[in-house]
Parts: sequence; C-alpha cells; structure tokens
Amino acid sequence: MWRIQEHRDIEKTCRKLPKAVVKKYELWKDIIFRHGPEKLREFPGFHDERLKGKREGQRSSRLSLKYRMVYAVERDIVTVFVLEITPHNY
Repeated sequence: MWRIQEHRDIEKTCRKLPKAVVKKYELWKDIIFRHGPEKLREFPGFHDERLKGKREGQRSSRLSLKYRMVYAVERDIVTVFVLEITPHNY
C-alpha cells in the first residue's frame, strides 16, 4: 500500500474545483493508494508524465482538459506528495 500526503492547501483548492475534477482526483488517489503510480500508465485518460526543467523529478497527471495535478514520488518511504492542482496553461 502507498501513502498519499497532500500539501496543506489541497483541501482548500478542492472546494473551489468543479465536482468532476474532484471525483477524478479521488479516483486518482484510490489507484495510487492501492497499486502505486506505475498503474496510472494503464489509464490513458490521466496522461501521466515526467516533468522537465525546474519541475524535474516531479510528475503530472491530467484531471480534465483544463486541470493538472503535480506530484512527487518518494520511493524510500513509499509516499506520494500531491503538490498542487492547477489549471493548465496552453
């Protein structure tokens, strides 16, 4: 089992998000908790990918066309840190 640790502002952010985005975030958390981040690759809807540049070492998952979440995985203690959920700029 994996442990998910959210940034302290995630709960506040979720209150402002559309319900569909929050539901997909809850599904994302359930998949991570049960199977780990590697399992996300089996779900193309999340479009999980490694980030580059100043966010190197972090990953991004799609919650909708507009919203992405950024997280980091710490393998030593099997923890996923959810850093933020933000609208994606194109």
